[in-house]
Amino acid sequence: MTETETLQGLVPDSLAVRSSKIILDSLEVMTDIGFHDFEIGTPQRLLVTVELWLSDLEPPADDNPGGAWDYDFLRREVLRLASERRYNLQETLARRIYDRVASMHGVKALRVVTAKPDIYPDARGVGVEIASFAGLAPRLTEGS
Repeated sequence: MTETETLQGLVPDSLAVRSSKIILDSLEVMTDIGFHDFEIGTPQRLLVTVELWLSDLEPPADDNPGGAWDYDFLRREVLRLASERRYNLQETLARRIYDRVASMHGVKALRVVTAKPDIYPDARGVGVEIASFAGLAPRLTEGS
């Protein structure tokens, strides 16, 4: 008998898993971004965070990696989008990343954050955030 089978029925409903999220936190990319003369043609460091809530709350059966999200693919897609062209605005790049991840199977809610960490010496970064929900986290309900 596995530990999961032994614990089945012992976890109260109030502690049932209600959301499952993948986080790519502060991926550092070098990208040609900005509209000021001194920025154009000079790649800058940009930090990209992607948070995606999954429609499937259960982990892959039998701990099988074949049924899990491919973090490497998510990372490669962000790097590809950041390097395939120059951007005037963080908003444009954030939206391109957002649209790509939103098109993936199993995404229930999504947030993309970009930040330029080297702009102001007295700030950790300046950036943008877009999300499929208002507030700090999505309001996830059964079946949504």
